[in-house]
Amino acid sequence: MHEDEGRSPPEPNDIRLRKLLDDALIAPHWPEGFVMRVFEHRDAQALHALLGEAFERGTEGAFDDWWPRIHGDAEFDPDLCFLAIDGKGLLAGAALCWTSAFVKDLAVHPGSRRHGIGEALMRQVFLAFRDRGAGHVDLKTSSVNNAAAFRLYERLGMVPIAWEG
Repeated sequence: MHEDEGRSPPEPNDIRLRKLLDDALIAPHWPEGFVMRVFEHRDAQALHALLGEAFERGTEGAFDDWWPRIHGDAEFDPDLCFLAIDGKGLLAGAALCWTSAFVKDLAVHPGSRRHGIGEALMRQVFLAFRDRGAGHVDLKTSSVNNAAAFRLYERLGMVPIAWEG
């Protein structure tokens, strides 16, 4: 079990969600002015900064502590870190996934929200894992502290499952 999956006990409003990857998946629609590409090593500091800005919890820590944990994790694959880039070449959003078909982080910069970037990133995640032969994608979130994301996940057809998976 991965460290993100083994957190115990969950907070009262934490929930694990799953999307079954069937043939009915819809391709992502990237908002005008945004493009998607996969992570490259040069993106590490921008990704760390995005996570810090997107998440109020601020638990990512210093870059020099965070990056070795991410990069050195056996489940890290740069091809499973999807980046949304705006028209100025800046990182607007990211979906950082583990190879176990688990979305570690979905983050959209506060200035880029409400354009459909989070939805497009998640649809990209679903297709990528289906293409890799996965039967489902999981993530964990808070139904209260992250209510907007929770509503997005519900719209995308993700359903609650047991915390342990």
